[in-house]
Amino acid sequence: MAQDTDSICAIATSAGRSGIGIIRISGSITSTICNQLLGFTPTNRYAHYCKFLGPDEETIDQGLAIYFQAPNSFTGEDVLELHGHGGTYILNELLGRVIALGARQAEPGEFSKRAFLNNKIDLVQAEAIADLIDANSRKAARSAMRTLQGDFSRQIVALVEKLIATRVNVEAAIDFTDEDIDVLSDTKVVEFLQSILDQLNTTYSHARQGALLKEGLRVVIAGKPNAGKSSLLNALSGQDSAIVSDVPGTTRDVLSEQINIDGMPVHIIDTAGLRRSDDVVEREGVRRAQAAIDLADQILLVVDYAEAEQAVEKLLEPLGLLNSSDTNSDLTSDDSNRILAVLQHTTLIFNKIDLHTGVLPEIGLLVFEGTELRKINISAKQKLGLDLLRDQLKSSIGYDSNEEGVFVARKRHLTSLNKAETLISTALAQLQRRAPLELVAEDLRLAQKELGKITGDFTNDDLLGEIFSNFCVGK
Repeated sequence: MAQDTDSICAIATSAGRSGIGIIRISGSITSTICNQLLGFTPTNRYAHYCKFLGPDEETIDQGLAIYFQAPNSFTGEDVLELHGHGGTYILNELLGRVIALGARQAEPGEFSKRAFLNNKIDLVQAEAIADLIDANSRKAARSAMRTLQGDFSRQIVALVEKLIATRVNVEAAIDFTDEDIDVLSDTKVVEFLQSILDQLNTTYSHARQGALLKEGLRVVIAGKPNAGKSSLLNALSGQDSAIVSDVPGTTRDVLSEQINIDGMPVHIIDTAGLRRSDDVVEREGVRRAQAAIDLADQILLVVDYAEAEQAVEKLLEPLGLLNSSDTNSDLTSDDSNRILAVLQHTTLIFNKIDLHTGVLPEIGLLVFEGTELRKINISAKQKLGLDLLRDQLKSSIGYDSNEEGVFVARKRHLTSLNKAETLISTALAQLQRRAPLELVAEDLRLAQKELGKITGDFTNDDLLGEIFSNFCVGK
């Protein structure tokens, strides 16, 4: 049960003027508040139309009161919901009355936190509540609902149960060494571990797709002035977000738009033209552009098609990858590593093909420093080749538009799944080469702990505070 024994309250609907506003109350004195606020104790799970009374029994508002008796409520505690009119003054007046009766203002996410601590939902489901509220596409909403309904949790629980069964076999062999038990004499143990890995990889694949639906893709458009960066932003977003001009240096700050590609949110950022300048404002724009590039999931390096025949080194110069504009012979190992890291997230966009007869939209490859670099011919102005670009953005991160089985996930979930996969793979390898079984058992224990972090079986107050602090007040 939750350690907090005080009762909490909050306005559960968005701020502003609306037809209906809801106040939610949870805790041990909820029934007492009912009697003083309503004049009676409502029937459990029944909607009463009644008056909400002030200290002198004057009517503050009237509407529906619904009482949920513990443990059959969202939080697992006694809960009262007041559905009244959505005016800001009325709701605050009513909330003040509830606080005067002994409840306190809830912290962000505190209702959901109590539901978790009272075992009404696990941590994954609690996070899915916030994800469902924040969903900005049909696929994201459906994936969040699958998680809220327990799809993700059930897969984690199934993995944990298989791990426990395997640990029983391994630790039994450790405890009964005198009985000459050989855990490898039964190949089913190895096969069981392999089946866990296969199931874990499937779960990770679905979780990764769900994470993309939640987090989206951060795409930065970069390049020299007048390459057509702003035109590309406008073409992808479908609106004139950026000023398009033949004058170099028109864009001096970062501009961003959000689009949707097959359900995946994409945050597109247009940046200032990358060049040296004596203009202090333009220099600041270039600095901000380079900062955005460092944080990008994908970089679209826009180049005027008229420069397409230049050496790759020259094409990449705006990104600041090279020590010299003429040669790469002076590159250090650190330079090469940085180049590789940037190129893995960069697509060359050859723009303005409409100005060149016979040039068609197409995807091709360039090779630089042993790395294959995608290139796409487009015309942002004429909207040619944009479908190729959208497909490239999806394929670059392995996004699958098929939503079957996908549930919303977060980066911390992917991290734990990755760690669990590594630990189980290590345990399997140790088992096969007959390493001490104590090492195998420890890896399996740690893998189970990583999976438990996802659902909240193994957690700490700092993690809970970080997760629930990002929730809405009233959830």
